[in-house]
Amino acid sequence: MNLIKTCFLIIVSLFFSFEAISQTGFYFNGVKHTEQIRFRLINNLIVIPIEINGKELSFILDTGVNKTILFSLTDKDSIGLLNTSSVQLRGLGSGDAVDALISKENTFKIKGLESNSETIYVVLKDFFDLSSKMGATIHGIIGYNLLRNVIVKINYKTKKIHFYNPKTFSYKKCKKCETIPFQFYRKKPYINAKVSLDTIGNTYTDVKLLVDSGGSDAVWLFENSKKMIRTPKLFFKDILGEGLSGSIFGNRSRASKFKLGRFVIKNPTVSFLDSVSTHNARKFKARNGSMGGGILSRFKVWIDYPNKKITLKKNGSFSSDFNYNMSGLDIGYNGKQLVKEETVEKFTDIFNNELSDKNTVSFGTKYSFKFKPVFIIRHVVKNSAAEKAGLLKDDIILNINGKHAHQLDIEHIIHKFREKDKKKIRITVMRNGTKMKFEFRLEKKV
Repeated sequence: MNLIKTCFLIIVSLFFSFEAISQTGFYFNGVKHTEQIRFRLINNLIVIPIEINGKELSFILDTGVNKTILFSLTDKDSIGLLNTSSVQLRGLGSGDAVDALISKENTFKIKGLESNSETIYVVLKDFFDLSSKMGATIHGIIGYNLLRNVIVKINYKTKKIHFYNPKTFSYKKCKKCETIPFQFYRKKPYINAKVSLDTIGNTYTDVKLLVDSGGSDAVWLFENSKKMIRTPKLFFKDILGEGLSGSIFGNRSRASKFKLGRFVIKNPTVSFLDSVSTHNARKFKARNGSMGGGILSRFKVWIDYPNKKITLKKNGSFSSDFNYNMSGLDIGYNGKQLVKEETVEKFTDIFNNELSDKNTVSFGTKYSFKFKPVFIIRHVVKNSAAEKAGLLKDDIILNINGKHAHQLDIEHIIHKFREKDKKKIRITVMRNGTKMKFEFRLEKKV
């Protein structure tokens, strides 16, 4: 796996030098004790609409963060931040802390759910650049503050979230479900799981993992956080993502098995992180890594912060293969261009039935001009198939396998790069004003 997939990771493990602000959290503002919303699922990440001070914005639902963070605001998205002051934030990565604002007493709404005293942390420079990486406008991430007072059911298949009042909600009997207790540390949920890194035997290692719905990978493990947690022989080096404090480095590989209660998941991808990138995360000495959306999306999930537990019921994706991007290309959205398109003129009879007479000739071909997305190569992974073919950072993508790039979106492009080993990729790019064509085959390394 390479940067294409991992660019979607929301890697924020925040540690603050000041005391946390007490908040009342979300509550149901009417007689209803349940609420339902639809969400967008982009590469295992859940994107939900939240109204802040009367303005609707898009947020990643991220159980891996303990604060609400904004990092992509324009004049158009202005929400009138209240009671601001300066702070510094630090997360995963090897760099320094970043400048931010803290804003208090903001009003949040999600349909019938509301909170009138929310604190927001606003990163002054958008280090994540998630909107370009996901091909959709993403304004921020939210976790603990939304989940602390409600029970949430996430259905990854129907793309629906149900919010329940814990005072009135009761679980139905479910023989096919597995309930695992949470342990909270700095307002983040951790669970116990087992992983087998031995490709021959059945030896399991007990691990404590952050439940991280804001990470699209399956499993991350901290190298040497336990004696048995070390990279298998078959792996490749990669940049795993970007955090508040810089790039996160490690090795990509697979585990033979991953066990959650009674559920055994075979051959998940596993990333092994070095000690430099995870210095802050390792302050919780018991932690061995994270479990992300690559695992969670294979279940119907009940997240229950009030009762400190998570309940899982496998869905139709449970046994699907764990694929990853095999191209070595990190693609990003790079604005829009005006594209000239031919308009097909339709002819109808008096009954509005479309005529298909091949002898009909139109002398007035029409064209329309529409703004279409532009995609750019943000990074090329070293020793990858794309690098060997000659592709470079900042190449503008014009065509992939015979299809104009502006007819695609980020998800379609990533899907092409994950389909199967040895698949041929033909790509046309614009480099310094010159069109260039390249060809390579996807390369499965683990």
